[in-house]
Amino acid sequence: MSNILIVYYSAYGHVFEMAQAAADGAREVPGAEVRIVKVPEFKEVYDSMSGQDYYVKAQKAQKDIPEVTNEDLEWADGILWGVPTRYGIMPAQMKQVLDSAGSVWSQGKLEGKAAGVFTSTGSIHGGQETTALTTFVALMHFGMIYVGLPYGENPEQMTTDGIGGSPYAASTVAGPKGERQPSQPELTMAGRLGARVAKVAAALKAARS
Repeated sequence: MSNILIVYYSAYGHVFEMAQAAADGAREVPGAEVRIVKVPEFKEVYDSMSGQDYYVKAQKAQKDIPEVTNEDLEWADGILWGVPTRYGIMPAQMKQVLDSAGSVWSQGKLEGKAAGVFTSTGSIHGGQETTALTTFVALMHFGMIYVGLPYGENPEQMTTDGIGGSPYAASTVAGPKGERQPSQPELTMAGRLGARVAKVAAALKAARS
């Protein structure tokens, strides 16, 4: 048995959809228990975006997802982090979750546990790789073991069709106005990452035991 946590932040729903695909992939691994939690939105952001239909619709779709707690992080044997890009790095909402997890860090509660990242950007070159790589830095401080997406298992990464996906993270391209939804290949890669993290988490847990 391994506990797999999906922690995500999603303003317009793209990362939420990728989170669901990652969870589906993790659930295919025997013995995996999966929990999806969201990063809370800043009130100032919610108030300023309340007039945008895309944003309001996406927030309503996520209203029943519980907000992440430090107890969720400690419960997990493996964590998939859904991190949309803001200027090539994680958004402040996600950073606040990590900044608030000082007790988890100081007690080494995530050390030796598996981690994977999935992301969304407005354009192909808008942070598909930098967001994953900069998130990696923070996760290393928590002692997590990073799990990527190898080319051999994900031939979609070799295409030139403008979809997301890299050896570092599952990802989707949302479009400059958020009009593009995750494609099936992108969702498939998110599912594979979920399964891969679940398998690595189970193996690491067994090794610790």
